[in-house]
Parts: sequence; C-alpha cells; structure tokens
Amino acid sequence: MTAKASTPVVLVDGSSYLFRAYHALPPLNNSKGMPTGAIKGVVNMMRSLARDYANANIVVVFDAKGPTFRNQMYAEYKAHRPPMPDDMRPQIEPIHQIIKAMGLPLLMISGVEADDVIGTLAAQATEQGIDTLISTGDKDMAQLVSPHVGLVNTMTNTYLNEAGVVEKFGVRPDQIIDYLAIVGDKADNIPGVPGAGPKTAVKWLAAYDNLETLMANADDIGGKIGEKLRNALAFLPLSQALTTIKLDVELEQRLDQIEPKPVDQAALLALYEDLEFRSWANVLIQAGVTANSQPVVALPGSTGRSSSAPESEAAPSKAAPIPAQVAATQYTTVATLAELEPWLEACRKAPIFAFDTETTSLNYMEAQLVGVSFCIDAGAAVYVPCGHDYVGAPEQISRPDLIAVLKPLLEDPSQIIAGQNLKYDMNVLANYDIQWGAQIVDSMLQSYVLNSTAS
Repeated sequence: MTAKASTPVVLVDGSSYLFRAYHALPPLNNSKGMPTGAIKGVVNMMRSLARDYANANIVVVFDAKGPTFRNQMYAEYKAHRPPMPDDMRPQIEPIHQIIKAMGLPLLMISGVEADDVIGTLAAQATEQGIDTLISTGDKDMAQLVSPHVGLVNTMTNTYLNEAGVVEKFGVRPDQIIDYLAIVGDKADNIPGVPGAGPKTAVKWLAAYDNLETLMANADDIGGKIGEKLRNALAFLPLSQALTTIKLDVELEQRLDQIEPKPVDQAALLALYEDLEFRSWANVLIQAGVTANSQPVVALPGSTGRSSSAPESEAAPSKAAPIPAQVAATQYTTVATLAELEPWLEACRKAPIFAFDTETTSLNYMEAQLVGVSFCIDAGAAVYVPCGHDYVGAPEQISRPDLIAVLKPLLEDPSQIIAGQNLKYDMNVLANYDIQWGAQIVDSMLQSYVLNSTAS
C-alpha cells in the first residue's frame, strides 16, 4: 500500500506520541504550574493527523497501567527503564480527555501493550482486505508491515512499506522479529546475542532466512561471534517471543465496530481554557462555541489551526476579545513563482507582515520545510506549499526555488515580521542557509512579558 489521505484505517500509537512529544519539546507550564508541553505536542500531532486523514477511521491506542504478559514471561523485561518523569505523568489524563473530546476512539487494554492492540486491529483490517496506516515511531512495528499495512512517522514525515522496511533495516518485514531477537533491545532489557549488531543480524538472516534455521546451524558460525551465538541459544527463543507483537488480543469490539463519536466542542473549549491553550480556545469561541454547546458532528481536527511547530503559549484562561469581522477575505494557495511574486512584493511594501513555516517535525534539527505562509493584512493571507508528498499532491514550488526567493526577504533588516515562536522558524530556515535579519514581533515573547509565570 501507499500512504494516502484515503487510507480507510489509521491506528495511532499514542504512547509513542507522548514520549516523542515530551522529549522533543521544551518544558512548558501554564500559570498554575501544570506542565503542558507534551499535551500541546501530542494534540498538535493528533490535529494534524486528523486533518490529513479526515475520512479515515482513526483509532488511538495507549499503554494501560500495570504489568503485561511479557513481564510474566520474563521478570527482567523493561526492568532497567527509569521511572516516568514526574512532569510527564500529570499530562497523560488531559491528553486522553482531549482525544475523547475530539471524538476519536481511545483504547487501553490491561495485560498487553499498545503495540499488541494495534497489531490485532491491523490484522482484523487485513482479514477484511482493508488498508491500514500505523502512525508510530516504534521500530518494532515494522514487523506488521504488509501489502495492506504501512507505517508513517509524523515527526520525520517518513513512510515505510515493505520495500521501505528492507531499505531501512536490510531485512523483510517477516524477518523483523528475528532481527530484533538477535540484536536485542537495551531499552526493553532484551539481551539478544552479545556483540551481534544490525549488520551481523542482516548477514545471518540473509544466509539462513530465519532464527530457527540460524540456531540449527549455529555450529557453522565461526569465531568469537559464533561462540556468543551458541551461548545465547537457550535464551533466543524467549527473545523472539518478547519481540513478537500479538495479533489476537481479546477486544471488547472488533475494528469494524469501533466508530468515532461527535466532536464535543464544549468539552474541548473547557479543556483548552483550563490548560491555557489560548489560540485553540479562541478559534472555538469565534465559531460560537460555549460551555453549554451541544456536541456536533465535525471532522476531528477542524477545531483550529494545526502546525508542525510547537505553540508555546500560556496565558490567562479568559479568552482574548474577538476581532472585528473582516469585510472581505483573500485566502489563497500559490503553486508557481509567478503567482507568489505579487505576495512577496506586498510583503516588501507592508509596514509589517506575519510569517509561519510548516514542517515535518517539532524538532528543528530534524524538520524539513514543507510550506510557508504570509499574512499582509486582516483577511489577506497566502500559503505556499513546497514539500507536500502524497498521492494527488498538487503542483507546487520546489523547495530550493522557494528558499531562493525567501532569503532576501527574511534577511532584510528593514522588514518587520510578526509570528508565534519565531525562534523555531529561524532555526528551521537556518538549516537552509537563511540568516534571519528582519526585525521581529513575537506574540509568544509578548505573552511571556505580560505573564511570565505562565511559561
């Protein structure tokens, strides 16, 4: 299969989202001292995913509390992992609440891991001939890839099908379990064969195809690594079992019985205001949502703007005044340099204009530029895609061509540019040799000055 917006089923590894957001973003707190950085990051990714796969059946899966069957198989499983950070734990429940308010099904099954639930749901979809996309950063999930199942990493904007797994790991998806058993996993405390890294695992599986055949021919492996393999023979079957994702978890509902619910806009508003996610709350307020609003059927993620960059905003929960209605609007997307030039000229002449980047990652060191936007006046804005890569993607300006025309504008010290968390945009663009020289008006910095305890 290929990654496309029409994929019927998208399974989200919520636990992977949580840890990636927590470690990728700087620590943020609202005015009450509650940590909110991971919440913001996860919800940003969920909103983006819901927007990109608006017609898919999206199911979010988190690890449940407590031990799993793997701990019963091997008492040392994940025994060396440090405890969850103190500032991560209180962010989990608000994330769950927001996902539910978005109308997305949320599953947590005791005794197994999120991987096992996702594997089971993907297997059910495959039985019905339905394509499935798994959104995760977990390498173990590569064993689930098939003609009907693909993986997408939303932070790096990478997609893995069967050929992609071979290219990345050097083995087929059906060999991933044995590959993981051989190399082991320090994070999960699975030993594997000491001294056998990815290259050795690929070499052995190329020669023997699977772990069972390798073990049966262990005497043929010479040198110290052969001795280490023979010493590990007693443990390797357990390593294999520990790395195997279950496909038969007992679920209360089958995949075809799991359906999204109406978006609870009032609940979202209450959560956003309580967490002090001001811009998201204001979008709902301007749409007429109140605390007494009834749930409405709407596309998940249609509750506001999505951005690849983090919005580090913490302000009083009272919403800002709603701006006056704009008499006429001019919102457009441009696909050629000729269409873009009038907008660039307008930016050059404007006393101030707003600017934002769209990227593939919350981490500016990994982020790739996929688009930029400009706003020159209330109701007048343009989006310029340059790196959208999916089936049916429209014509767009190449990234090098866009960088070439952005560079003189953004490096001009006479320009005044407004934005939110412009430091992120500056760092992303520095990767493309744009040395920002324009003056800035950053709403995040202004918010900090007004209420420094909120960040």
